[in-house]
Amino acid sequence: MEPLLAAIEGADHRQVGGVALDVVRAGNGRVKRAVYPPGFRWSTHMKPIVGTPHCMHAHLGFLAQGHIGGEYADGCGFEYRAPRVLVIEPGHDAWVVGSQAAVVIEFDAEGETARRFGIPETHRHG
Repeated sequence: MEPLLAAIEGADHRQVGGVALDVVRAGNGRVKRAVYPPGFRWSTHMKPIVGTPHCMHAHLGFLAQGHIGGEYADGCGFEYRAPRVLVIEPGHDAWVVGSQAAVVIEFDAEGETARRFGIPETHRHG
């Protein structure tokens, strides 16, 4: 198996909305590897599970493989192609572009990620 996709020793392995997650506690936060399959879209696959109109988590990490696109509630779009550091503010929809899975290595503080990393609580311009 490709090392980027291999099981991570000591990780909590789970599947949520078709996304394969490996989560490891690190200090008072977590390091996560998320593998988003081709065709994944947050509003299609996660919205029914989460119950909010948009993803309300802040995402801070590294897109190691793939291509993702997204849009904030105000219509402002974003696009990332690996390899790329990414910061995505709460209040977005996002999807995998193309036929390759998107692999994101993410650092988070669960519900406190935006505050702890100084990311705006909602998307704003400027």
